[in-house]
Amino acid sequence: MLRIKRVPTVVSNYQKDEAEEGAPRGGGCGRNCLNKCCIQGAKLPLYAFKKVNQTETEKGLLGHETKELPVEFLDSLLLGEWEDRVQRGLFRYDVTACETKVIPGQYGFIAQLNEGRHLKKRPTEFRVDKVLQPFDGSKFNFTKVGQEEVLFQFEASEDGEVQFLPNAPVSVENAPSVVAINVSPIEYGHVLLIPRILECLPQRIDHESLLLALHMAVEAGNPYFRMGYNSLGAFATINHLHFQAYYLAVPFPIEKAPTKKITTSAGGVKISELLNYPVRGLVFEGGNALQDLSNTVSDACICLQDNNIPYNVLISDCGKRVFLLPQCYAEKQALGEVSSELLDTQVNPAVWEISGHMVLKRKKDYEEASEENAWRLLAVVSLSEERFQEVNALIFEAIACAGNANEDIAERSLGEADDKPQSHEEVDAINNSSCPAMVSGTHECLVLQ
Repeated sequence: MLRIKRVPTVVSNYQKDEAEEGAPRGGGCGRNCLNKCCIQGAKLPLYAFKKVNQTETEKGLLGHETKELPVEFLDSLLLGEWEDRVQRGLFRYDVTACETKVIPGQYGFIAQLNEGRHLKKRPTEFRVDKVLQPFDGSKFNFTKVGQEEVLFQFEASEDGEVQFLPNAPVSVENAPSVVAINVSPIEYGHVLLIPRILECLPQRIDHESLLLALHMAVEAGNPYFRMGYNSLGAFATINHLHFQAYYLAVPFPIEKAPTKKITTSAGGVKISELLNYPVRGLVFEGGNALQDLSNTVSDACICLQDNNIPYNVLISDCGKRVFLLPQCYAEKQALGEVSSELLDTQVNPAVWEISGHMVLKRKKDYEEASEENAWRLLAVVSLSEERFQEVNALIFEAIACAGNANEDIAERSLGEADDKPQSHEEVDAINNSSCPAMVSGTHECLVLQ
């Protein structure tokens, strides 16, 4: 079993309380939390989004008509509520006071000095050898977050129109999805999207949760508001399903990296490979509908999870592009294969760091930040070229199998007898005639079960 000593990042004030006080108190905890002891009768703002069918329209990505919305999602609601929590003193430090600079060089890596994010707490053991682990209610999870840290509920509109209710009841039976602050923010507007929070889902992507995250990126409608996901083993610190997001008005280096097209799915999703970037990864974009993009990326993520391969996801360009980045830094760290120089930086390369936003905890590292140093750290994160191609073969096989299954369902429902064309005929590695079970390999950077 691989373990690494980690200092956990506090994302909620109640996480810190539990660490200091021990086990949470029983019913009627007095914290006004989201658990069953306090949630009955609670009311929170509710934003109901209009489902977007097309990823792009003549009017742009959003798919909203020109009529006025009940509330502007990003500036008025999300960032407005986030600023309100700043005024109420709910954050552990003022992230806007953190020094930030763009590092000179071809890619423009971003360095931030965030000394407040490093906690001097007793280290805890965090398993990195299993991407999928069962939810453990005895450990910190987001049902223990105080209701004052929740900005609003986020769900699809039932009547097809955007709605905003400033004081909506929380339906325990429907397990609402919520947007909450991260009390240890990396950047301005740093929030957490927690799908179906009361279902207590472990940190694993499914089709429904990724589609919800894409809808949130669409609603924000700003390319500088990005969403990210870290799997277990890729520096997720809490095993309760969540995405992160924040606003930073500069291009991310990964967004500027060149790509090479591999194929286009039957649903119109173009899949490309990152080029000339320190971390190898895939880029998904387009699609006949937002659902097509979501399904294709979800199938790839589920494949990685089921094969025990840690990964990170960046949702970019208002939900039009998704970067999928399998990684192996934590495994190398546990095996003692990361240099002491890199370990001394205490940088955990999760989705934001891999995307080019380097959150540094020591002033020395900030002052000496360079493109060469950023590249050196991220290169250790990446799979080797050989292993990356092996993982790609698994991913494309999974996407093809899912596409074939969907075609079979469509054929049965329409009563069609003719065979459908294969959805990924451009990918040589896929055997479209069968979909054998995928198994974990024993190659470099695969976290073994």
